[in-house]
Amino acid sequence: MAVTFSNLHTEGGLKALESFLAGKSYISGDKFTKDDVRVYAAVHGVPGDSFPNVCKWYNSVSSKLASSFPGKAAGVGVGGAAAPAKEAAPAAAGDDDDDLDLFGDETEEDKKAAEEREKAKSSTKKKESGKSSVLLDVKPWDDETDMKKLEEAVRSIEMPGLFWGASKLVAVGYGIKKLQIMMTIVDDDVSVDTLIDEYLTVEPRNEYIQSCDIVAFNKI
Repeated sequence: MAVTFSNLHTEGGLKALESFLAGKSYISGDKFTKDDVRVYAAVHGVPGDSFPNVCKWYNSVSSKLASSFPGKAAGVGVGGAAAPAKEAAPAAAGDDDDDLDLFGDETEEDKKAAEEREKAKSSTKKKESGKSSVLLDVKPWDDETDMKKLEEAVRSIEMPGLFWGASKLVAVGYGIKKLQIMMTIVDDDVSVDTLIDEYLTVEPRNEYIQSCDIVAFNKI
């Protein structure tokens, strides 16, 4: 059965590995295999004392690998985040544990995970750029309408992706003024038609608002 370990450079990843190794000597059971090499490569150094099972396993794998790579280490530092460990090629019949293949082909699982990450990035970029600036005319019923309360009624509408901006009163005639107000919307989250038909011109806001018109609509 395939087992997947993620983020072994983090405490959460090490906790999962700690739990998995309870009662086990190695990743695939009681024998050292190339599964241990792959997981070992993804762990950043000797784990702390809070992960006793991982420490015991890590030291055991280290000793196995040391016998396969003779010679004294001169000391080499590696900067940056570690690259994901690749799948080790299956061992051919009769291969010894000492004959280790540390580099293998990328698995279908790895490819699928990479594709999902790219899709998520593309989706985020699309949402961030899909915004519009809208100028609305909000008209009262008559010259006796309280325009301050009318504007409060408009700005009381809150929803994800809707941001109210500057506003001003514009004379229409016969003592009547209309409210002109700017707003910024996230296109995927807010429909201006729905905002007008289902929020602005229905109860209780239609006590002050007679109608709304879109004066300008510009993509950002």
